[in-house]
Amino acid sequence: MSPQAGFVLQDQIVPRLKAVIPRTVLCVGSEDHEELVQDATCLAARIMDQAEANGKTVTASSVSYYSIQHCKSGRRAVGHSSSDVHGSACQLQGRVRVESLEEVVAVNEENGGEIFELHDVLGSDEEDPGTKAARKMDWETFMAGLSAREQALIECLVDGRSLRDAAKSFRLSDSSIQGTKRKLAVKIQEFMGFDILVQIRRQPQWKQDIEATREKMACKYDRLH
Repeated sequence: MSPQAGFVLQDQIVPRLKAVIPRTVLCVGSEDHEELVQDATCLAARIMDQAEANGKTVTASSVSYYSIQHCKSGRRAVGHSSSDVHGSACQLQGRVRVESLEEVVAVNEENGGEIFELHDVLGSDEEDPGTKAARKMDWETFMAGLSAREQALIECLVDGRSLRDAAKSFRLSDSSIQGTKRKLAVKIQEFMGFDILVQIRRQPQWKQDIEATREKMACKYDRLH
């Protein structure tokens, strides 16, 4: 875009956008009118640049008008998708709506009025599939380096059986199998890391983010009141 077109954009088009957009263009989601003015300015610059490239002359009023119409239809500087659930056009067409994860979806009157929010319904305390797959690979590698007695001891614990069953199968005393268990615990810590018990009990990252945001907003509310 030429310097002359840049001055037209700055002195004639942007003031029109700032005057009209707050009164005529609907904000979608977390948008604000200042952001929409920036989007419209970017769209206007593209229109002027394309016109210059094609050897055409456009007036400031025409560029302002079509930029505002683009904003009204949901077109943004980053794209115009009617299938993207986060897109403005998709939301303006009524095909999707944004809901807060803290929206109350049910109240259990029988349990002291316990409140269930949207993230309680959708969320899961389980680890993500990637973490599970990586831990399974580590566990398989660890198991491959154990003796038959140690593998049998782990299988016994996983199945919920007593250590005495493993002791009988290997004809060992209870004290011997307890010693094997302690040695096995040391091997697991050395292989998996000494914080393995902390890791497996840690909440999913998305849930930690929600709780951190809640605490931050609560602290901000307390400071204001």
